[in-house]
Amino acid sequence: MRPPTATIRTQVEIPLRFADGYATTARAFTFDGLVDGGEHVALRLGAHLGNPLGSQLRTRTDGATLVRVHSECLTGDVFGSDRCDCGPQLRESVERVAASGGVLLYLRQEGRGIGLYAKLDAYALQDDGLDTYDANLALGFGADDRDYTVAAQMLLALGIDRVALLTNNPDKAEQLAALGIDVRARVPTGVHLTETNATYLAAKVRRQQHTLELPAI
Repeated sequence: MRPPTATIRTQVEIPLRFADGYATTARAFTFDGLVDGGEHVALRLGAHLGNPLGSQLRTRTDGATLVRVHSECLTGDVFGSDRCDCGPQLRESVERVAASGGVLLYLRQEGRGIGLYAKLDAYALQDDGLDTYDANLALGFGADDRDYTVAAQMLLALGIDRVALLTNNPDKAEQLAALGIDVRARVPTGVHLTETNATYLAAKVRRQQHTLELPAI
C-alpha cells in the first residue's frame, strides 16, 4: 500500500568532496509531508543531475533507478568510527550511484532508529558482551526500529517507483516493496571489514541475514 503523498520542498546543488579526495556534485532535495516529521534528504547523483525528475533517472535496462537508502550514523559518517561500516558504505554508495546516475536517500535514523544517545548507551552494552541487536533490546527498543515509509514517500515525490536497491539488508527491500516501490534488484555493497567491526558485521549476517561475505582477518 502506497504511503501518504509527500512533496518536494527545496532543491539545490551541493559540491561534495570526501576525505580521500573523491568529489562529485549532488542535487539535494528536502520534502514536505513526511510522516515522521524528520528532516530527511535525497541526493540525486550522476549523469542525469540536471534533467527533470522521473523517467530520466531510470538508467538500467530493466527501467529501475539505482537507489541507496542510507541511515544516518554520526559516529561513522562524520567522525570515521571503525565500530561499524557506515562511513565506508556511504562513501562507496555516493561514487557508485554517481557513476550510473541515481539517488541516495539520507535518513535521520541514528542507531537503527533509537537515536544518538541511546546508540552510545548500546555501545557500552556491546563493550560488556552484547551484540548490536541484543544491546538495543536490552535498552527497551526493537532490534531494528527503522521504518522506511519516509523513504518510499521521498522516492515517489521524486517520480521514482522502480528501483535497484543498493543494500545488503533484506528488510529495506521488503519494506519498500510493501509500500508500493517496485524493487527490481538488490545490489550488494562492498564488504568493509576490519578487526574492529568484525563482530558487528557478523551479527548483521547472523541476526538479520545481511548478504555479506565475511573473509577471515
